[in-house]
Amino acid sequence: MAEPLKRLFTRDEYYAMAEAGILKPEDRVELIEGEIYRMSPIGDRHAFCVTLLSDAFSVLSAQGRVSLSSQNPVHLSDFSEPQPDLAILHRRRAGGDSGHPTPSMVYLLIEVADTSLENDQRSKMPLYARCGIPEAWLVDLTRNVLEVYRDPSREGYRSIQRLRRGDRIAPLAFPDFEIAVETILP
Repeated sequence: MAEPLKRLFTRDEYYAMAEAGILKPEDRVELIEGEIYRMSPIGDRHAFCVTLLSDAFSVLSAQGRVSLSSQNPVHLSDFSEPQPDLAILHRRRAGGDSGHPTPSMVYLLIEVADTSLENDQRSKMPLYARCGIPEAWLVDLTRNVLEVYRDPSREGYRSIQRLRRGDRIAPLAFPDFEIAVETILP
Protein backbone atom coordinates (compact mmCIF):
# COMPACT_ATOMS: atom_id res chain seq x y z
CA MET A 1 0.00 0.00 0.00
CA ALA A 2 1.39 3.38 -1.01
CA GLU A 3 1.99 5.93 1.70
CA PRO A 4 -0.24 9.02 1.36
CA LEU A 5 1.48 12.14 0.09
CA LYS A 6 1.95 14.98 2.55
CA ARG A 7 1.45 18.59 1.55
CA LEU A 8 4.23 20.62 3.13
CA PHE A 9 3.85 24.36 3.56
CA THR A 10 6.34 27.17 3.14
CA ARG A 11 6.66 30.03 5.59
CA ASP A 12 4.95 32.35 3.09
CA GLU A 13 1.99 29.95 2.73
CA TYR A 14 1.82 29.60 6.51
CA TYR A 15 1.51 33.38 6.93
CA ALA A 16 -0.97 33.60 4.05
CA MET A 17 -3.19 31.10 5.91
CA ALA A 18 -3.03 33.32 8.98
CA GLU A 19 -3.86 36.44 6.97
CA ALA A 20 -6.80 34.62 5.34
CA GLY A 21 -8.13 33.60 8.76
CA ILE A 22 -7.54 29.86 8.21
CA LEU A 23 -5.08 29.93 11.10
CA LYS A 24 -6.26 32.08 13.98
CA PRO A 25 -4.08 33.61 16.74
CA GLU A 26 -5.78 31.46 19.36
CA ASP A 27 -4.85 28.30 17.39
CA ARG A 28 -1.29 28.34 18.86
CA VAL A 29 0.53 26.65 16.01
CA GLU A 30 4.08 26.58 14.69
CA LEU A 31 5.70 25.54 11.40
CA ILE A 32 8.21 22.69 11.69
CA GLU A 33 9.78 21.34 8.50
CA GLY A 34 6.75 22.25 6.41
CA GLU A 35 4.20 20.80 8.81
CA ILE A 36 1.88 22.84 10.98
CA TYR A 37 1.86 21.61 14.57
CA ARG A 38 -0.66 22.55 17.21
CA MET A 39 1.15 23.57 20.37
CA SER A 40 0.07 22.27 23.76
CA PRO A 41 -1.65 24.66 26.15
CA ILE A 42 0.76 26.29 28.56
CA GLY A 43 0.27 24.82 32.02
CA ASP A 44 1.16 26.40 35.35
CA ARG A 45 4.57 24.68 35.81
CA HIS A 46 5.52 25.38 32.20
CA ALA A 47 4.64 29.08 32.50
CA PHE A 48 6.46 29.40 35.82
CA CYS A 49 9.58 27.73 34.37
CA VAL A 50 9.60 30.17 31.42
CA THR A 51 9.36 33.02 33.95
CA LEU A 52 12.29 31.58 35.94
CA LEU A 53 14.37 31.29 32.76
CA SER A 54 13.52 34.84 31.71
CA ASP A 55 14.44 36.12 35.16
CA ALA A 56 17.76 34.23 35.09
CA PHE A 57 18.77 35.62 31.70
CA SER A 58 17.45 39.13 32.38
CA VAL A 59 20.85 39.95 33.92
CA LEU A 60 22.52 39.52 30.50
CA SER A 61 19.78 41.59 28.90
CA ALA A 62 20.12 44.37 31.47
CA GLN A 63 23.87 44.46 30.77
CA GLY A 64 23.08 45.00 27.07
CA ARG A 65 24.71 41.71 26.09
CA VAL A 66 21.61 39.94 24.68
CA SER A 67 18.02 40.36 23.65
CA LEU A 68 15.46 37.95 25.06
CA SER A 69 12.51 36.69 23.06
CA SER A 70 9.90 34.61 24.83
CA GLN A 71 7.58 32.30 22.88
CA ASN A 72 8.12 34.19 19.61
CA PRO A 73 9.00 32.78 16.17
CA VAL A 74 12.55 32.13 15.03
CA HIS A 75 12.93 31.95 11.23
CA LEU A 76 15.10 28.87 10.69
CA SER A 77 14.27 28.22 7.01
CA ASP A 78 11.55 28.62 4.41
CA PHE A 79 9.87 25.57 5.98
CA SER A 80 10.48 26.04 9.70
CA GLU A 81 9.54 28.78 12.10
CA PRO A 82 9.26 27.32 15.60
CA GLN A 83 8.41 29.32 18.70
CA PRO A 84 10.90 28.33 21.40
CA ASP A 85 9.97 29.18 24.96
CA LEU A 86 12.99 31.46 25.25
CA ALA A 87 15.50 32.65 22.66
CA ILE A 88 18.74 34.26 23.78
CA LEU A 89 19.71 36.48 20.85
CA HIS A 90 22.42 38.83 19.71
CA ARG A 91 21.45 42.28 20.95
CA ARG A 92 18.69 43.83 18.81
CA ARG A 93 18.14 47.55 18.71
CA ALA A 94 15.28 49.77 17.63
CA GLY A 95 15.67 50.80 14.01
CA GLY A 96 17.52 47.58 13.16
CA ASP A 97 16.18 44.48 11.41
CA SER A 98 12.65 44.00 12.72
CA GLY A 99 12.06 40.56 11.17
CA HIS A 100 12.01 37.32 13.11
CA PRO A 101 15.50 36.31 14.23
CA THR A 102 17.45 33.87 12.07
CA PRO A 103 20.02 31.24 13.14
CA SER A 104 22.93 33.67 12.85
CA MET A 105 21.28 35.85 15.51
CA VAL A 106 20.83 33.02 18.05
CA TYR A 107 23.11 32.24 20.98
CA LEU A 108 20.77 29.76 22.65
CA LEU A 109 17.23 28.40 22.23
CA ILE A 110 15.37 26.97 25.23
CA GLU A 111 12.35 24.68 25.19
CA VAL A 112 10.33 23.79 28.29
CA ALA A 113 8.66 20.41 27.98
CA ASP A 114 6.07 18.51 29.89
CA THR A 115 3.50 17.07 27.48
CA SER A 116 5.66 18.08 24.46
CA LEU A 117 8.82 16.26 25.61
CA GLU A 118 8.91 13.54 22.95
CA ASN A 119 8.20 15.98 20.11
CA ASP A 120 10.83 18.44 21.36
CA GLN A 121 13.47 15.69 21.59
CA ARG A 122 12.64 14.02 18.25
CA SER A 123 11.74 17.05 16.13
CA LYS A 124 12.93 20.35 17.51
CA MET A 125 16.39 19.49 18.84
CA PRO A 126 17.49 17.79 15.58
CA LEU A 127 16.00 20.71 13.60
CA TYR A 128 17.92 23.23 15.70
CA ALA A 129 21.14 21.26 15.13
CA ARG A 130 20.61 21.04 11.35
CA CYS A 131 20.05 24.81 11.25
CA GLY A 132 23.33 25.44 13.09
CA ILE A 133 21.92 26.70 16.39
CA PRO A 134 25.08 26.47 18.56
CA GLU A 135 23.29 25.49 21.75
CA ALA A 136 19.80 24.45 22.81
CA TRP A 137 18.43 23.60 26.22
CA LEU A 138 15.45 21.39 26.96
CA VAL A 139 13.94 21.71 30.44
CA ASP A 140 12.26 18.35 31.06
CA LEU A 141 9.58 19.04 33.68
CA THR A 142 8.55 15.38 33.85
CA ARG A 143 11.96 14.35 35.28
CA ASN A 144 13.21 17.73 36.58
CA VAL A 145 16.23 17.57 34.29
CA LEU A 146 17.95 20.14 32.10
CA GLU A 147 19.21 18.65 28.84
CA VAL A 148 21.98 20.74 27.25
CA TYR A 149 22.55 20.21 23.50
CA ARG A 150 25.80 21.43 21.95
CA ASP A 151 28.03 20.92 18.91
CA PRO A 152 25.43 20.93 16.11
CA SER A 153 25.75 18.87 12.94
CA ARG A 154 23.46 17.80 10.09
CA GLU A 155 22.80 14.57 12.03
CA GLY A 156 21.93 16.30 15.31
CA TYR A 157 23.80 17.57 18.34
CA ARG A 158 26.99 15.65 19.06
CA SER A 159 27.00 16.56 22.75
CA ILE A 160 24.04 16.08 25.08
CA GLN A 161 24.45 16.65 28.79
CA ARG A 162 21.77 15.99 31.46
CA LEU A 163 21.91 18.19 34.54
CA ARG A 164 19.95 18.03 37.79
CA ARG A 165 19.46 20.14 40.88
CA GLY A 166 22.85 20.84 42.42
CA ASP A 167 24.53 21.18 39.00
CA ARG A 168 25.57 24.47 37.42
CA ILE A 169 25.72 25.48 33.75
CA ALA A 170 27.07 28.41 31.74
CA PRO A 171 25.91 29.04 28.17
CA LEU A 172 28.66 28.53 25.59
CA ALA A 173 28.48 32.17 24.51
CA PHE A 174 28.73 33.44 28.10
CA PRO A 175 31.12 31.23 30.10
CA ASP A 176 31.23 33.89 32.82
CA PHE A 177 27.47 33.60 33.40
CA GLU A 178 26.78 30.49 35.46
CA ILE A 179 23.30 29.35 36.46
CA ALA A 180 22.34 26.90 39.20
CA VAL A 181 19.97 24.35 37.66
CA GLU A 182 17.61 24.50 40.65
CA THR A 183 16.99 28.20 39.97
CA ILE A 184 15.29 27.39 36.65
CA LEU A 185 13.32 24.30 37.71
CA PRO A 186 9.93 25.01 39.30
